[in-house]
Formats: sequence, structure tokens, C-alpha cells
Amino acid sequence: MKDTVTTRAPAGAGISRRSGFAGLRLHDDLLRSVEALGFTQPTPIQEQAIPLALEGRDVLASAMTGSGKTAAFLLPILERIRRKPRGATRALILTPTRELAAQIVGHLIGLARGTAIRGAAVYGGVGMNPQVDAFRQGVDILVATPGRLLDHLQHDYARLPELEMLVLDEADRMLDMGFLPDIRRVLRQLPKGPRQTLFFSATMPAPIAELAKAMLRSPITVEVEKKQAPATGITQALYAVPGELKVALLAELIRRGEIGNVIAFCRTKHRANRLAQKLEKQHGIAVACIHGNRSQAQRTEALAGFKSGRYQVLAATDIVARGIDVEALDHVVNFDVPAAPEDYIHRVGRTARADATGDAYTFVSPEEEADVRAIERALGRPIERRTLEGFNPGLPHERLEIPFAERVAEIRARKAEERARARAKEERKVKAEQETPARWPGANGGSTSAGVGHSVARERGDDGRHRRRQGGRRRRG
Repeated sequence: MKDTVTTRAPAGAGISRRSGFAGLRLHDDLLRSVEALGFTQPTPIQEQAIPLALEGRDVLASAMTGSGKTAAFLLPILERIRRKPRGATRALILTPTRELAAQIVGHLIGLARGTAIRGAAVYGGVGMNPQVDAFRQGVDILVATPGRLLDHLQHDYARLPELEMLVLDEADRMLDMGFLPDIRRVLRQLPKGPRQTLFFSATMPAPIAELAKAMLRSPITVEVEKKQAPATGITQALYAVPGELKVALLAELIRRGEIGNVIAFCRTKHRANRLAQKLEKQHGIAVACIHGNRSQAQRTEALAGFKSGRYQVLAATDIVARGIDVEALDHVVNFDVPAAPEDYIHRVGRTARADATGDAYTFVSPEEEADVRAIERALGRPIERRTLEGFNPGLPHERLEIPFAERVAEIRARKAEERARARAKEERKVKAEQETPARWPGANGGSTSAGVGHSVARERGDDGRHRRRQGGRRRRG
């Protein structure tokens, strides 16, 4: 029977402990790295999970994004392997997205700065060779997405015989993205020896619970009780606006200084692209775009440019709603209202991280009011409604996206028009052939155009010479 440890502090809140991280029995090198990163008190998930992981127990942790879970599994890994010989991969961290994998490696570099421990990210969209080198060299910690890891596991260099620790991060997100079959294939190809497993998921739907049962040995469950609400430092507000004026409203809020750097979440990849184009071309705002159809190089450049301040706006889909940490993010804008309340929580959680403050604005068109009411019911309170005084856009009220039904009707009308033009062209061709005079020399009984040519040659007296030339060629051949 599994044990359960429950803390009642809200996810993401710090716990006041005199000993801070020092009370978690971490080596001084790691404590110095934690201090250098500005962390003073462990979060609830860190305080509960780290001691259990250091004891070698399997841990099943329920914790939201932004609760500090990355350090909750990195610190025990670093503590366990810091005295082991280098040159072998001893920990594998599986994560759903490329961005999250790169971010975990970034945290790892910061926490391991006082050690010789190395890590590497393994994900798609980039070249294989540096990742092959990481496997061959035995990088201490690999952070991988399932698909690219499976590509490597087909080869002998990726056997990982010294693997001691396995982490599954954002397990429910793996389920959402359809990765569970890949996860099971990965597990079948890993060494069968004993290992410690740390399993992190914000929610525990039935497929995730079954996966956890298959992966974990006598786990201790850590549940960080949390309210279904964003962090307390987030100021939330709604702007009621027709859909065709959303771009103009966002541009005006930026122009007036009401919004600083901002992630603008869109419903679809197409809408994210269109938003980026319009903000840049019509309003001169530096904007980058990030979604699943962008190449890895484009996604990396967009996120790096946004973090560095080169871009003021990051137009995005929910690919960055979870797991991506942008320090000092001023604002989040739900350019489109999310369909599920939990998606709203994840989106607005990109700001006011680590006890900071931030603003989350939601643009609500009339057809999105029902989704807003569902979010307010989940929050247990209404969200403040605001208006922007003097907002009177002079730009054409152009829709960002044509509704699907209208697009289908437009395509059908265009195809019908093309078919009508093709029929008309065929009818003109048939009519022209019917009206063309006969070219046959009916008086001398000729029957073909070749016959006409033959008759002309005979009149010129050329026919005999022609036959003789042909005959000569045949004889020479």
C-alpha cells in the first residue's frame, strides 16, 4: 500500500522554515548554487519531495506548473550522483515539449555549477549528431522528449546501462499530447535493473494513474493541495471587445503603456500567425510567433528573443501555457478565451511567478461569454471588467480569421465557379470545331491532309525524285 504525504499550503507558496534549503540535507555545493539562484525557502513540493527522493523512495507527486517541481527532482538527482564517477548517464528526465526540455537543462546548469555534473537535451527539430555525442560520452543527465529519444534507442550507443534515476515530468500533459504509447515504448527499451522513479503530474486521470502504477515501486504520494486559482500576485481583468477589434485593442494597450512585454495566447496556429503579422505590419510592434508548426530553430529564436527583450509580444498557442518560465513577465493576454478553466489557470500562471506580480487580461468577444462564465464559476468569483477610455480604432475592422463554415462555403463557391468556366470552355471548343469549314479536296477524291500533300508533290513533279531518294536511303541502310 502506498503512503501519502499531503501539504495544505497553496501550490507555489513558500514555506517559512528557519533552516530553509539547508534543512533538506543537501551538499554545500548545491546549497551555494541554490542561494546564487536567489532561492531562500523551499516550496511545498520541494520540502515534501526532496527528502523522500534522497531516501531513494519512488515518489508520485501531484503539483501544478509553477510550484517549483523542477528543482524538486533536479536537486535529489544532483545529490545522488555528485560523488559517482563521470562518464555514464545515470538519470533520464522525460518531458513533453522541446521548450520544457531546454528549460530544465538551463535550471540544471544553474544548480550544478558547483559540481562537475553535465546534462544535455535530446529533442526533435535539431541535428542528431550532438545528441549522439552526448550518449556516447555518457553525459550524467539526459533530458528528453519521447519521440526523439525513441529514435536514439534504436541504436546500440543509447543503451544507458548505468541508469539509476528516471523522472517523468508533466505526465498529464504527455497524455494530452498523445505521448503515452511512446512512453510505454521507452520504458520497454530501458535497462531492467532497479532504478528510482519520480513521477510528476498536475492531475491524475485514469490513464496516468495506470502508467504510474506500472512505473513506480511502493511509491509515496505527495499531494500539494491547491486552489483552482491563479497565484495571488496576478491582477485579472476582462475587456469586452468585438472579435474584429482585438488586434487594435492589444496594440492600443501597448501604445499607451498599459501593457509591457506580453504573451498573447491564441486559439489556433493560424490566428497566432495572423496576430503577429498584423501587429508588426500595421502597428510596428516587435513580435515573435511560437506554435507547433514552427521549426525548432524558429521556436528557440522566438523564445530567446522574447526573453532578451528583442520582441515585446510573443504570439503563441497553448504550447507555452505550461512549463515555460519567463522571468519578469509583465503581462499575459488571453487574446482568445480558453475553452477550459484549467487552461486559463495555466496561461495566466506564466506571469507572477516566484511571488512576483503581474497582470492577466482576457479579450472577450460576444460569442466567448459562455466560456468566461465557466472560468468564473471555477474561480468562485467574477473577474473584473474594464473598458479602455477613448478607444476608437481608425483601422478597418478586419476579421483575424474567417469562420470555418464561411471558409468551406468560399472554397465550394470557388470550385463551382472553376467547374462552370471549364464547361463553358469545352462548349466553346466544340462549337468552334462544328463551325470550321471542311478542308478535304473532295473533287479529286482525296481523303486526308496527307493526300493533299501527296497531290501537290505530284503536280510539282517531285514525287518520283522523292521516291528515288527514299529508295536510295533504304539501299544504303
